[in-house]
Amino acid sequence: MRRIMIIGGPGSGKSTLARALGNKLGLPVTHIDQLQFDFGWAEVDPAKRDAQVRDVITRESWIIDGNYSSTVEDRIARADTLIWLDIPLRRRLWRVARRTLKYYGQSRPYLPAGCPERFSVEFIHYILSSSKRQRAKAADRYETMSQKAQAFHLRSTRDVQKFLEQLP
Repeated sequence: MRRIMIIGGPGSGKSTLARALGNKLGLPVTHIDQLQFDFGWAEVDPAKRDAQVRDVITRESWIIDGNYSSTVEDRIARADTLIWLDIPLRRRLWRVARRTLKYYGQSRPYLPAGCPERFSVEFIHYILSSSKRQRAKAADRYETMSQKAQAFHLRSTRDVQKFLEQLP
């Protein structure tokens, strides 16, 4: 495991797992959300974000969490491991609510400075309305990766804990 791609819906624990894996394996971590947003939640130009992601994936080792589809094929082509966090919708909504309360008014550690956590009806709507579509895309990506490399389908917090415990 030298080039790890982590996917999953909002609130699935992608960033948390990425940091844990980075610490355990000594690999650099890139959160695509850090490349997606600038101060004040301003969206970075997609071409700039994609160029930054492509720069990361040319490196010898990395962990990248995020679902942005514009670079997914490039990441799949370079990754030697895919981890799909297929956490139930209710659990993800709970995590998003808990995260919002914990960081409300301040930036999360894995987001750029100046992106304070906030409650967003639009974000909740996005999670609810895109859940089935995102899950289908993730299943396709998992199937593609399982043909050529390591692929892990983790469905619960317990699965994630077991996965981390079995790593050297």
